Amino acid sequence: MRILVKDTVTRVGDKITVKGWVNSRRDHGGLIFIDLRDYTGLLQLVIAPEYSQSFKLAEQCRDEFAISVTGVIKNRDNNLVNKNIETGLIELAVEELEILNRSEPLPIAVGDSNQKSNEELRLKYRFLDLRRPKMNNMLRKRAEFYSKIRAFMEDRQFVEVATPILANSSPEGARDFLIPSRVHQGKFYALPQAPQQFKQLLMVGGVDKYYQIATCFRDEDPRADRLYGDFYQLDLERAFVENGEEIREEMEVLIKNLVQDFAGKTLQNENIPRIPYQVAMDKYGSDKPDLRFGMELVDLTSVFKDTDFAVFKKAESVKAIRVKNGTSLTRSQIDKFTDIAKNEGAGGLAYIFIENGEAKSPIAKFLSDKEISEMIETMQAENGDAIFFGADNKQLVNKVLGRLRNEFADFFQLKDNNKVALAWIIDFPFYEYDEKNKKVDFGHNPFSMPKGGVEALRNAKTDAEKLEIVADQYDMVMNGYEICSGAVRNHNPEVMYEVFNVLGYDNEYVENKFGAMLNAFKFGAPPHAGCAFGLDRIFMILMDEDNIREVVAFPKNGSGVDVMMSSPSFVEDDQLKELKIKTIEDEE
Repeated sequence: MRILVKDTVTRVGDKITVKGWVNSRRDHGGLIFIDLRDYTGLLQLVIAPEYSQSFKLAEQCRDEFAISVTGVIKNRDNNLVNKNIETGLIELAVEELEILNRSEPLPIAVGDSNQKSNEELRLKYRFLDLRRPKMNNMLRKRAEFYSKIRAFMEDRQFVEVATPILANSSPEGARDFLIPSRVHQGKFYALPQAPQQFKQLLMVGGVDKYYQIATCFRDEDPRADRLYGDFYQLDLERAFVENGEEIREEMEVLIKNLVQDFAGKTLQNENIPRIPYQVAMDKYGSDKPDLRFGMELVDLTSVFKDTDFAVFKKAESVKAIRVKNGTSLTRSQIDKFTDIAKNEGAGGLAYIFIENGEAKSPIAKFLSDKEISEMIETMQAENGDAIFFGADNKQLVNKVLGRLRNEFADFFQLKDNNKVALAWIIDFPFYEYDEKNKKVDFGHNPFSMPKGGVEALRNAKTDAEKLEIVADQYDMVMNGYEICSGAVRNHNPEVMYEVFNVLGYDNEYVENKFGAMLNAFKFGAPPHAGCAFGLDRIFMILMDEDNIREVVAFPKNGSGVDVMMSSPSFVEDDQLKELKIKTIEDEE
């Protein structure tokens, strides 16, 4: 019977069999030492010449050979104890050795968890990369993560229901992955961006509390905190809920448990704040603010309302952030932050240093003593602080200073990974202005309930009035990442029609797109609400990773390619012919 490495420490004197990979091999002439590795740890093997067959095989062993060994567990000599591993007090005196499979020379580092090859090579040989103790432990930790989530949901009487993968195309804010139908030629399925419509139909169907660890699909550009293609979310919904606070209060208990009991981290504050969207944008320059540090945006528009400084004078909004100990920044470092501001759309980056109670800056000469004094007082600035300004339209100022706030926090190491700061962002705009297409469009999705109901929709005649409509919608933010999005749902056909009518879509369009939901809502649909948590992203944060591909078994690379399986790939012409599909090459 196979014994795991971690269990050998209690088996001194026993004859046992252990199986695993050769982590390293050392030939000391009279003896051969092999460090055997399984998923539980390392065990030193000692092979003596007296066991000639085993000794000959040990001479052939190389890194990552899969082997099986049988022998007796013995205590190491005191001078040979290895305090760096759990089995450092013992070793296995090998009597029988079998090579289960040989390994070619390795293309990537595997045995040493502190060594990492470049990401592209690691993803190509992901089946080897997963042997690294860190990656192997990550998968086991993720399984524990899922287990705790399921236990929480089932303890609260949520019912797990699997919803279809082949679904219909739906406006969720990203591109769909389309699947051509062979049977119904010319028609397409879509992989679901979320189980949104199905879970709402479950509420109509009498499933009082639904949940699912759902696979979702979005054709979005990948980035460090977002996987390409498929991702996983805790999807949930509750019937007879008319207030988003009911969902928020119940589900924040789960997240607190995961932060404290699962990850062993400290909550920044036990009482999770509710922050309206516009307040978050004005105060932090982001709808996903990192609250582990301060550095809030301060409005100075009134301070400089009569200024002669042209940059501030012509600006709709003047705001600033105070960077403690910012006077330590060098000219070249400030230039780098200036480039960041310019990349966000700013014309430059004005700043003032506070030294010995005075303002030191290239722009100080353009400001009056009264303006400088009021600015220092409003910013609560102290000696050694630096004040960085944004001056333009309000939206751009918030965007630029929000980005700088985050960058300064990174530079001055203000983000404590042992702490988790949570917040609920509420009252999102129902509609937003699409700059690309120059029209008002949905802010998130059309299934949320607008505050004020159908009257609020019908009273909005101008674009400006439409943009003032607020959705009963909420996000949860964790350390500057959005980890959840949810809402009180629209369960009223009249409101559903009007939501689209506002944007110029007629009732026929709504019926063609959402006929199943509209039909269901006509038969006593209960008020309902829910949300979805991005599990990959939450797990990434809790595991102190800054690249989401490090917490998934088989991710695509940064270009959305599975370099291990060569996906996406071309398919045979016969397959395309059967689907009545023809590919068209781009014209140069």
